[in-house]
Amino acid sequence: MVPRTPTMDDVAELAGVSRTTVSRVFSNTVTVDPLLSKKVHDAAAKLRYSPSQIARGLAKGRTHSVGILVPELDNPIFQRTLTGLSQAAGEDSYQVLIADSSERLANEAELITELRRRCDAIVLCSPRMDDAELSELVARLGPVVMIYRSVPVRGVPVIAVGLEHGVRLLAEHLHGLGHRHIAFLDGGEKSRSGARRFAALEEFCAAHPDVRVSRVTGGGTIQAGYAAADDVLATEATAVMAFNDVVAMGLLSALQRRGVAVPDQLSVTGFDDITFSEFTNPPLTTAAIPAEELGRLAWERLHALLVDGETDDGTTVVPTVHLRASTSSVLRG
Repeated sequence: MVPRTPTMDDVAELAGVSRTTVSRVFSNTVTVDPLLSKKVHDAAAKLRYSPSQIARGLAKGRTHSVGILVPELDNPIFQRTLTGLSQAAGEDSYQVLIADSSERLANEAELITELRRRCDAIVLCSPRMDDAELSELVARLGPVVMIYRSVPVRGVPVIAVGLEHGVRLLAEHLHGLGHRHIAFLDGGEKSRSGARRFAALEEFCAAHPDVRVSRVTGGGTIQAGYAAADDVLATEATAVMAFNDVVAMGLLSALQRRGVAVPDQLSVTGFDDITFSEFTNPPLTTAAIPAEELGRLAWERLHALLVDGETDDGTTVVPTVHLRASTSSVLRG
């Protein structure tokens, strides 16, 4: 059950002040006594109350800005999503504030809360946060639209990606090339999308008993892909399905340094179809996510929440596979 959202009255009661004082504190009225202001802020922190909840009722009105939080802005897939969101929001005269958690999970809740204080609504991408904490946050800080991950909170639309479909397409491609042992280079133990992809690959193996998969611990960065090369080679798989394109890029670099020929000795696939994937050596076979479209869809739902107070539950975008030179048939001795 989602806990009851704290109110301004709750803050006033705990701080021992009037509701008017709380309102003045959070509307940045300079005449509030500093000691009273500290009491209000301390009470709000204890209750995990977000001042942004009263923003719509303030005389100042809305900020006409929305926020987006991503785990790693360096990843081009999030840059493309931001482009779609910003362009769509700009068409409705909204600006977009950006926060990057830099994969620091411990600080993510605080960062999300601070971002929400500065804008009217949030687009949230939090692939690694615990389900219970994430559910509590989005219930408290709405309006929120989730992207790349679902959340079991009523009234929170989700723009999801059919990851399983993309994995199946890649697996079918590799199977058709004769690969029967696939290494899955995952996105780290806390990655829920990585767990979904591996589960989809296991389902494929269950339907194709001649195929087996070896899971290799990795991460979501180019450095993680580079560092995993020896573990990947130790599996003796003939093909590797990397968590995403940047991980695959790191792996390709490490394989090249080791003199491992791709795809003659080892086929490699990515996921996302970032701009650089077409220009790796060799060009990367990958499952393409329509990230700009995803950003625009997120804005459509968020705008509906801001204007009408409600929208549908969201939608799922489906990847397509782009076949390039990083995969080929298994060489037979």
